[in-house]
Amino acid sequence: MGTYNKGILGPFSGKVGTVVGANWRGKDVMRSLPKKTDRPPSDLQLIQQGKFTFVSKFLNPISPVTSRYFGFDTGAQTRRNQAMSYHIKDAVNFVAPDYEILFNKVLISKGDMLGVQNPTASSPGIRQLQLTWDDNSGQGTASATDNLVVVLYAPDSDLYYLNLQAANREELSVVIDLPEYFQGVLVQGWITFVAANEKSYATSNYIGSLTIQ
Repeated sequence: MGTYNKGILGPFSGKVGTVVGANWRGKDVMRSLPKKTDRPPSDLQLIQQGKFTFVSKFLNPISPVTSRYFGFDTGAQTRRNQAMSYHIKDAVNFVAPDYEILFNKVLISKGDMLGVQNPTASSPGIRQLQLTWDDNSGQGTASATDNLVVVLYAPDSDLYYLNLQAANREELSVVIDLPEYFQGVLVQGWITFVAANEKSYATSNYIGSLTIQ
């Protein structure tokens, strides 16, 4: 693999002749085309390929959250790629022949802002989700106006709910009216705080599983 600053036509991506142009860790690089092989993939390679497909299917519907609030834009990896890498490594399990998302390991955001303190979740009414937390505004970069972001997932029906502005940090609680299709459904949930200007965000909290009335 070779690096280059400027070719006669500038940086390029994709295949040109016998080389491939790409951007790797913020640098423009050229790599030779991989050699074709008839060798079948190993069991480990098949498992990793399966994990990639399984995690990608799980994360795609919540990309409006992870693509904004997961990790930091260093030029080496997109936020989406950082989210994929983390979940493939730490949040999926394989017990032949099935893959399983480890919901308590899932992160919808990963940042350095102070997160949600002492969160609780309940369903006080029909199709309602109530969330409570402590106000830790003023600690570190935490602000009273930080937005509460909520993600719910119903595994049995493969349905998602996203709310990027459910409440402010200073409000201490919120009751969310959910769509009709969540009535009587078991959901997994995650919450996080994001600054009003979206320049900083917290690492998310798993709020557990609960059945919506």
